[in-house]
Amino acid sequence: MSIYAIKADTFFLPTRVAHGGYLMVEDGVFGAYVTDEPDCEILDLAGKQVAPGFVDTHIHGFDNCDVMDCKADSVRTISRGILRNGVTSWLPTTLTATTQQLTDACASVAEAAAEPGGEPMARIQGIFLEGPFFTEKHKGAQNPAYLSAPDIDTLRAWQEAAGGLIKKIAIAAEYPESPAFITGAREMGVVVALGHSDAGVHDALACLDAGATVFVHTYNGMSPLHHREPGMVGAALYSGDKSYSELICDGHHVNPIAAAIVMNAKGHDHTCLITDCMCAGGMPDGDYFLGELPVVVANGTARLKDGGSLAGSILNMKDAVKNVVDWGIATPAQAVYMATQAPAEANEIADVCGSIRAGRAADFVVLEPDMSLAATYLGGSCVYEA
Repeated sequence: MSIYAIKADTFFLPTRVAHGGYLMVEDGVFGAYVTDEPDCEILDLAGKQVAPGFVDTHIHGFDNCDVMDCKADSVRTISRGILRNGVTSWLPTTLTATTQQLTDACASVAEAAAEPGGEPMARIQGIFLEGPFFTEKHKGAQNPAYLSAPDIDTLRAWQEAAGGLIKKIAIAAEYPESPAFITGAREMGVVVALGHSDAGVHDALACLDAGATVFVHTYNGMSPLHHREPGMVGAALYSGDKSYSELICDGHHVNPIAAAIVMNAKGHDHTCLITDCMCAGGMPDGDYFLGELPVVVANGTARLKDGGSLAGSILNMKDAVKNVVDWGIATPAQAVYMATQAPAEANEIADVCGSIRAGRAADFVVLEPDMSLAATYLGGSCVYEA
């Protein structure tokens, strides 16, 4: 049996922030948090902070690989690369594409999850299907050639190809088929998110009533707030803690004040930091593809060559966490929660990740006092040091 204790200045625990003390790790899983020094090996992280491993529930790629490559090796490469960002659990995220491409993408993720290979990699906790059930006005970087109305039989076929791994699907709220689709998806155990939609507030609220619970990258790819038609953004804010809002906090997608408005309306416990990172994450500036669409990466953004729309991001989760603290819109504890427990709860994977709990895999990050990432641990072993 392998037993050691982590000594640190701060521990971000599920219900509180503990200062000082020790966190036990036994055979790769968390044990108890104790205040007295135990009689075992000590991992001395004095001057540092310990938080749960980050959970990225909306990410398309990294290290020049994309989930839409439809290759298990690409998924594995992403899984290994994002450990450098403190991410220990993630949902491989697809794009709008043909039904067959999405079937192949689901199968490749299932293969990577079943056969992770010999190197450490962030844990695949499910699949997020971002599309193709969107509408064109707010398509963003989604290919309009493949947009369609929601169809529950198609989702069932993708779930079969995924071996049951699909955890979430995003749809537009204005389709007449959307409420019934949401009901069917929830019966399958799939979380339904709303996004890439020009829906009015009443259509959006009807979808929430049917069981949708998440707003995809809030503000981006949706009808804006207006005082006579509150739109999708209005529905996200109005629904408060009855739903979760994703935010891309890279300083380009959302103004920090707008991000703070979401956090104030919904609470930090119902706000999820995501990256929406595409394959150029971790790579130098240059030309890339997001699915089939050419993208130029420069000046901290990824934009479509045709039209210049933002095309995902190159944001790292470790930077999103630091940004919201540096912007003064979240405390360190709130920032950690938005990158760990909130997304885990929003995506119904909080039973396996997102918090430091006894008996759970010892996936954690070590943070400097300024919230920058110092190290990533997976199953109690260090897999990355800054």
